[in-house]
Amino acid sequence: MKSNLFVVRIKIALAFLLFFNHHINAQDSIITAQIANTEKMYDLHFTPAKRDSMVDQLKIYLQYYRYVHSFNLPNSVPLPQWFDPVLPEMNFNTKQNKIYWNIPENVTMPKDTNELAFYSILQLASLIKHKKITSSELTKFFISRLKQYGDTLHCVISLTEDIALKQAKKADDDLARGIYKSPLQGIPYGLKDLFAVKETKTTFGTTPYKDQLINEDAFVYTQLEKAGAVLVAKLSLGELAMDDIWFGGQTKNPWNLKQGSNGSSAGSASATVAGLVPFAIGTETYGSIVAPSAICGATGLRPTFGSIARTGAMTLAWTSDRIGPICRSAEDAAIVFAYSHGADSTDRASRTMPFNYTGTADFLNMKVAYAKNYIDTLPANSSEKNVIATLQNAGVKITPIDFPANLHTNDLLVTIWAAESAAAFDPLTRSGEDAKMAQQWKSRYPNMFRSARFIPAVEYLNVCRLRYLVMQQAFPLLRQYDIIIVPSMADEPMALTCLTGNPCITLPSGFSPDGSPTSITFIGGKLFSEAAITAFAKKFQLLTNYHLQHPEMFKK
Repeated sequence: MKSNLFVVRIKIALAFLLFFNHHINAQDSIITAQIANTEKMYDLHFTPAKRDSMVDQLKIYLQYYRYVHSFNLPNSVPLPQWFDPVLPEMNFNTKQNKIYWNIPENVTMPKDTNELAFYSILQLASLIKHKKITSSELTKFFISRLKQYGDTLHCVISLTEDIALKQAKKADDDLARGIYKSPLQGIPYGLKDLFAVKETKTTFGTTPYKDQLINEDAFVYTQLEKAGAVLVAKLSLGELAMDDIWFGGQTKNPWNLKQGSNGSSAGSASATVAGLVPFAIGTETYGSIVAPSAICGATGLRPTFGSIARTGAMTLAWTSDRIGPICRSAEDAAIVFAYSHGADSTDRASRTMPFNYTGTADFLNMKVAYAKNYIDTLPANSSEKNVIATLQNAGVKITPIDFPANLHTNDLLVTIWAAESAAAFDPLTRSGEDAKMAQQWKSRYPNMFRSARFIPAVEYLNVCRLRYLVMQQAFPLLRQYDIIIVPSMADEPMALTCLTGNPCITLPSGFSPDGSPTSITFIGGKLFSEAAITAFAKKFQLLTNYHLQHPEMFKK
């Protein structure tokens, strides 16, 4: 039986080769001199005889590339190889406990309604639950702020006013019938405009897709809809999730309008910090939640890889993309994550894991470290050293460690990101439509996609295998600690945890002399430790109150 099957396979292969040989024409000539020149790009060295033997096979490959190109695979077609950050030696608790949210009873409506812009989710939830304001009223309030300040910050791509008013009315009607879903019921929010929502445009922030309609609702949107949250806007992102420049301009930092808000979840961070929405949803492949949160003074949670299914979201890199909340406090981030995390059958890399948030962190018994090789050389008055001092004064024992810095994690991650994103946007590159994108300098996607076409499949796969070795090397160190403190914008720690899938939370740590916010990042040493890092960050915020400072120009 096996022998017959083998013969059939050989016949199919021969027929396949004959077909492509038949369709090769004079324009497909490949000569050994071309092979010799190409070798130099890939650090390869073949003999003349070996080059000669390759010619026929390379012609066949060329024909097959044309066959593949004929499909013009859209961004939504998945990659059927799923990255899993879980190593064989890892073990996890799988029991989900009930979370008790401490919704305050005595929240009052402010005399100046503009103050509502910076109320926490639990404060707003209290007002709605106790019927001191309706969701419809609150939704109209935030829509008004989006209209007032959206152009100033260049952070709004489209308002979803009709959807918002319908969802707000439903939240109010449910509450009137005694149906209470969650603290997010009736709370407005914004989505980074790479998530599909029926009857809205999903622009990816760039001209070639600015009129794109996707007849699908993203998983994270449906999760929040189930919780009763109200979508008021689709917010700006740097083109195809890079940087803060999109077809409408540059998204601005609410603390300094002369600066961009960094990328790519630029609008999500900017709108949240300016009080245009109580929270927003962002994504990260390499720094796109961490960086804008750090620059704008938001609290951004980048969860463990796979914690929130990415169905209905734009793909940039299948093995690195993540979804997470951008908020104004750690507890707000915990609430949003609690109701948005989970898996579905479409995103095969997603998994539903417990989020047993209690809101309390045992400072005396938590194992905390800081990356001394990134922090010890900073000035004595740096925000990072001030964070460590604040925690030590509160009783936290902090161990200095050398964070892995010589594993070439940045190079590995960028290679994976480049190859996968070039595949995800293959039709864009070949059509020439990439010329319509705003960002055309060499370090941006049009050129990155073109250059990535020359990453060999063999090298891409070997880089993925090296990634696994890095995960194995990092695991013994990371697992020793509940929290590892690093500078938010340090490339190697950010890249390493993007490769390993570890979660982190980025939050305000003070202010620089020019008035701009500084930040700190707490990495979870273990996968799926979002409950621990959000509780730890909450306690730090209770000690400092930096998160309660807001940009003056948006308090009106």
